[in-house]
Amino acid sequence: MQKQDFYQSLVKQTESLIAGESNVIANMANISALLFTSLEDINWAGFYLMDSPEELVLGPFQGNPACIRIPVGKGVCGTAAQTQQTQLIADVHAFAGHIACDAASNSEVVVPIFKDGKVFAVLDIDSPSIARFDADDQAGLEALVKCFEANLK
Repeated sequence: MQKQDFYQSLVKQTESLIAGESNVIANMANISALLFTSLEDINWAGFYLMDSPEELVLGPFQGNPACIRIPVGKGVCGTAAQTQQTQLIADVHAFAGHIACDAASNSEVVVPIFKDGKVFAVLDIDSPSIARFDADDQAGLEALVKCFEANLK
């Protein structure tokens, strides 16, 4: 299956999982489980939510225990929240200020999630492989996040 088709399928599965459910934590839990079981060569998939304008807090995820709080502007997740742009990092060890929650992680993609025009949370996915994620992964995950955002009330 082509990557674009794979991600279209994931978006459809996400739509089905969250249709009619308004609880954001329940939806994040199901989305993180879907991603963790569907994506190959990853070791963490989950969310960090804005807890204050200065800090993200751990949300629903699949994988090893993780850092609980991340300052906005620090690490890949904090940078995505601050810049309001997806971070596609081929080698996290070359990323200035990387926060190593799991020493096994070598590449990462983080997509900001918006509600009412502001960053509400970020979707974070880690891989033990260098350069695991590419532009197709980024586009697919951004489409999945758009689907999730449309369900936020």
